[in-house]
Amino acid sequence: MTLRTDFDRLKQAHLRGAFSYQQRIELLSRLDAAVRRNREAVVEACSRDFGRRARIETLAADVMVTLDEIKHARKNLRRWMRPQRRAINLTFKPARGEIRYTPLGVVGVVAPWNYPFQLAIIPLANAIAAGNRVMIKPSEFTPSVSALIETLIHEVFSADEVVVVQGDASVGAEFTRLPFDHLIFTGSTAVGRHVMAAAAANLTPVTLELGGKSPALIAADYPIAQAADRIAFGKCFNAGQTCVAPDYVLLPEAQLEAFITAFAESIARRYPNMAANPEYTGIINERQSSRLQAWLDEAKAAGVRTIACGPEHNVAEGLHLMPPTVLVNPPDNLTVMQQEIFGPLLPVLTYRTLEQALDFVLARDKPLAFYLFDRESARVDAVLGRICAGSVCINDVLVQFGQDDLPIGGVGASGMGHYHGRDGFLTFSKAMPVMHQARLNGMHLFNPPYGRIITRLVDFLTKP
Repeated sequence: MTLRTDFDRLKQAHLRGAFSYQQRIELLSRLDAAVRRNREAVVEACSRDFGRRARIETLAADVMVTLDEIKHARKNLRRWMRPQRRAINLTFKPARGEIRYTPLGVVGVVAPWNYPFQLAIIPLANAIAAGNRVMIKPSEFTPSVSALIETLIHEVFSADEVVVVQGDASVGAEFTRLPFDHLIFTGSTAVGRHVMAAAAANLTPVTLELGGKSPALIAADYPIAQAADRIAFGKCFNAGQTCVAPDYVLLPEAQLEAFITAFAESIARRYPNMAANPEYTGIINERQSSRLQAWLDEAKAAGVRTIACGPEHNVAEGLHLMPPTVLVNPPDNLTVMQQEIFGPLLPVLTYRTLEQALDFVLARDKPLAFYLFDRESARVDAVLGRICAGSVCINDVLVQFGQDDLPIGGVGASGMGHYHGRDGFLTFSKAMPVMHQARLNGMHLFNPPYGRIITRLVDFLTKP
């Protein structure tokens, strides 16, 4: 069976009738139950695919966040679906206006490998809440999770409600060329450009959740040990394989050594025996491990000071480990400063003035996330007035991603569009304006030949 056959079946099912409120709630409830039923299977599948993945990380980031999203949609869906009254121009009254949120049709979801369950199921939940049929293309780099997703979807949905398709990059390319009513892709900026180009042929609107280099900026008077501890959390969670992980740190010159010490101590507390610790997640595969090692080797060859917070070169069958590693003031021409790291390498750059640090951030592509560690509210407001990022978190990292009522979305090179919560519902809906003409109205005055009344009225309303 071809991808087009699957798509056409979903499209015809939608044209026969969109999901009602009760049907959407029923589908979301069944999805919730299936995720809860399969939570340990998700944990096991993620560990197989990563070689080793912390159970709590999978439960928190792939299961709990997904369940929260489904719960939030079920709780608020009736209110989201309610038509909104809109004003009608005085000259057209007593007509009335409203916005109705209508399903788009068939939504395509292309999921990545780093959070392979969550980033397939949350867009699905948003699209179902908006009343759509869905096709999902999971990542070929997480075969265990992808197979589990297909099994779970088959349990919950019929073939004319949701379809999962498996395959490599060639299947993914064919998938993005289908005439979806909306396509959401999560992945790299480079692949995102190809996805957008493929979607453009069908004028398919896209939501692109990409990545980029998300900075963490530490103010001069912020407690450096606290900042280092939270950044260590963000850089170690899923071994740094997170699109909103802090990619590099900007801190005052005088705080450099204190930061390195505090960062290393935080790592040692979290992972006293990193090589044998089941709570430290592995790099997904040989390709990604080799990439990170090559970037680190390039930095070392350029004379960059590096501090590995754990034993290096831990490779066992099916397991690739890289310790969190600080790179001090790497030059801008190195790959580690040009590309999204997506791993436990952490460049640390020093600045003399806050203005210098902001100029460094503003001279680069708009990041997917921006992290500011500062307790001076006036200064925080001033920085927020200059920064444009996909999301911002003050005095912490990562946690903004898991908030039901805060949208997730990039800007510029880090993506476009939003989802999560009501914003996901809106992304996968058409906000359709509807005007209800009154039985008694004055539109007959606009029929030629134009009389004295309409002439005087228009002249009056447009006079200088």
